[in-house]
Parts: sequence; C-alpha cells; structure tokens
Amino acid sequence: MTDSEAIPLHQRTIALVGLMGVGKSTVGRRLARRLGLPFADGDIEIEAAAGMTVSDIFASLGEGDFRAGEARVMRRLLEGPRLVLATGGGAMLNAETRALMKTNAMTVWMRADLETIAQRVARRDTRPLLRGKDPLETLRTLAEARYPVYGEADVTVDVAGGAHAQAVEAIVQALKAHGAVEAKT
Repeated sequence: MTDSEAIPLHQRTIALVGLMGVGKSTVGRRLARRLGLPFADGDIEIEAAAGMTVSDIFASLGEGDFRAGEARVMRRLLEGPRLVLATGGGAMLNAETRALMKTNAMTVWMRADLETIAQRVARRDTRPLLRGKDPLETLRTLAEARYPVYGEADVTVDVAGGAHAQAVEAIVQALKAHGAVEAKT
C-alpha cells in the first residue's frame, strides 16, 4: 500500500500497545464504547483461535508458537473492519505486525510507571512471562527491550495512577489532536 492509498486516520483501527498490566483491555473496552466501535482483545482472540489459554499455549507449545499465532491473529484483526484493539504486550515486536499497524491502525502507547504496573500484575498469576519471577524486575527487563518499539506508536498517553475514565479521556483527546477521531467525540 502506498501513502496515497493509506487508510485515512479517522477510519483506522485504534491499536493500544504497551506492557502487560497497563490497562489496555479494560481501557480498550471503555474506549470502544465511547467511540461506538467494536472491541477486540488480542489475547482473547488468540485463545479462541488456538482453543487454549495463553498460559497453556506457552506451557505446551512455547513462546515461539505463541508469537507466530499472535502474528496471524493480529494480521486478521488489523486487516479487518475498524475497531479498538488491545494488543498483547509483545505483539508490536513482530516486524510484520508493526508494519500492518503503521498502515492500518492508529497506535496508542499506554505508558505507566513500572511500579504501578508491577502492583497490578502481582494480583493475578495468569501471565506466563512473570510466572515464578519478580514482577518489577521482569517488567524492567521487558521495558528496556520494548520501550524503543512502543516509542514508534503514533501517540503516547501516560495512564498511571488515574481512573480508567481518565485514561479513556486522555486517549480520546490525543486521538482528536491527531485527527484519528471526530472532534465532536
């Protein structure tokens, strides 16, 4: 697709990116309602396609197979109708997925301080990358590797410490400023 064929910003999927625990799924559902768009959670879509949980995929097939399936699901979602998409924390690391996001989506990096995220993710033992590890230390390592990639997002919104409604509002304002949603939203 050439730049002249690019999807106009206000017609693109809104893809939320960021570390696990930052609130992409919860905020994404609320953002979709606010914008009158469908919502998809990348991890739920992967689980549906694989017929098993993300944890089970990691345990029985390994991270490599999970990432390959994730890339297929992201392609399907990013090439489909406009929606709000909560991506998995590692989805944007795949070069093909990142290229699709650049042409088909408006990417929003939901950023929060690592201490806040560590507190959130420590509440549930459902994240394979954290199992048996210190959450804050693991998040630091992930942030070091992933923040440069997340930094390629179209907009960055700091979402730490506030209510989900505040995060939704901050994202809507950032999208308006970039012409990705109508000003009346």
